Amino acid sequence: MTNVHQPAFRSYNMSQIKGKNTKPEMLIRKFLYSQGFRYRLHDLGLPGKPDIVLKKFNSVMMVQGGFWHGHEDCEYFVLPKTRTEWWSEKIAETRQRDEENELKLKNLG
Repeated sequence: MTNVHQPAFRSYNMSQIKGKNTKPEMLIRKFLYSQGFRYRLHDLGLPGKPDIVLKKFNSVMMVQGGFWHGHEDCEYFVLPKTRTEWWSEKIAETRQRDEENELKLKNLG
C-alpha cells in the first residue's frame, strides 16, 4: 500500500497517538478498581514509569502496545514498509529500554 498522506498530515496523525490512559490501560484499571484494588499511576520514581503500581502487593504493571514494543507473534506488529531501517532501530531501542527497566524494577524488589 502506498503512503496516502502528505508528511505534515502524517506527522499530525502520529502526534495524536497517546502514551497514557490508552484503551487497554483503562480497561485494566477499571477491572482492578472494581475488584477492590487501589493503585498509583505512572510513578515517576520507578524505572520506566510503570502504568499501574500496586504498592500494597509490591507489584507494577506495564501496559504495552504490540506495535510500539515490537512484541513477537503479535497480530498488530507489522514493520512499516517505509523507512524500515529507522523503524527497526526505534523498536529495537524500545525493546532494549524495556529490558533495562524490567531488570531495574526486579533489582528494586
